[in-house]
Amino acid sequence: MIPTSEARFIRLNLITVIVTLLLILAGGIVRSTGSGMGCPDWPKCFDQYVPPTSVDQLPANYKEKYVAKRVQKNERFAKTLDKLGRKDLADSIRHDVSILQPETFNAANTWTEYINRLMGALTGFLLIGLAILAWTFRKKASRLFWLSILNLVVVVFQAWLGSIVVSTNLLQWVVTVHMLLALVMLAILVYTYNYAKQLHQEEMTIISKTAGLKLLILAAVVVSIIQIVVGTEVREAVDMISKKLLYNDRASWVERVGAIFSYHRDLAILVAVLNVFIYKIVMDKFGGKATELRVGNSIVIVLIVQVLSGILLSNFALPPYAQAIHILFSTTLFTLQFYLYLLVYRTNTYKQ
Repeated sequence: MIPTSEARFIRLNLITVIVTLLLILAGGIVRSTGSGMGCPDWPKCFDQYVPPTSVDQLPANYKEKYVAKRVQKNERFAKTLDKLGRKDLADSIRHDVSILQPETFNAANTWTEYINRLMGALTGFLLIGLAILAWTFRKKASRLFWLSILNLVVVVFQAWLGSIVVSTNLLQWVVTVHMLLALVMLAILVYTYNYAKQLHQEEMTIISKTAGLKLLILAAVVVSIIQIVVGTEVREAVDMISKKLLYNDRASWVERVGAIFSYHRDLAILVAVLNVFIYKIVMDKFGGKATELRVGNSIVIVLIVQVLSGILLSNFALPPYAQAIHILFSTTLFTLQFYLYLLVYRTNTYKQ
């Protein structure tokens, strides 16, 4: 019997995983609709906690005002990079002329970005709740408490980095780091969820060794991370191309991306092949209602949707809805793969 406090932690942990994935979906919608600069400041939106719905609610000089604020914030960020020995990055930010381009108010973009920020705030509150509930594990399984605290630190840094994403006008490498931190948050959440559940698992009966399966899943996780990073870079390249073409000739954007798109596609094929092999082994080793098999089934479904969304993106001029789905399911695939790895990691056994 799982104690009530621990059961609450497990439930809230699962909810937080789901909400974090929804936050990534919201971010994908922001990116695919070009709403990233819908709120030119942070954490408020146009200096308001509830953003405006009409340009009439803004001062006449709002464009110049927020550009000036952005320049000031970027200078502070550049000085930090200078201190870290990254003068090249600091100078690139200082001399980025795109930062000086004012954003015209667009109510749809503003509210899309605002909802994304609300999702981020909700995720933050859930992580605070998890850290509080994790206190019950401080003696029994202290790593759960400290990992929950670590995730709070990560989300605070992620929020700060989000402000840098805005102030630097979606600077490419900052966006990539922002995405990687989201994966770190998910990995910690999945680990704490699995570890908390394992504390009360029943004894199992040994059936077979799983070392090869562990390595295969780990390889799939690593390749998925690389693919997500490359996918982020593809998206950044598309953003640059779309701006150069003034958002016209959408059908040509993909072919203009170049070799990096081919790398992303090849990695997608590798991810698919690895997961097919993983699923075959999981089916052979685990049967019935085993959690491993259920997760394997979920991976196959997610993989199919992921592949279909990729086909839509590459062959139908990057429809925005497909971009958001693609981002969501790529991170969901990573989440499930990592969970499966944790399930199998200590498992040479299976309950009959």
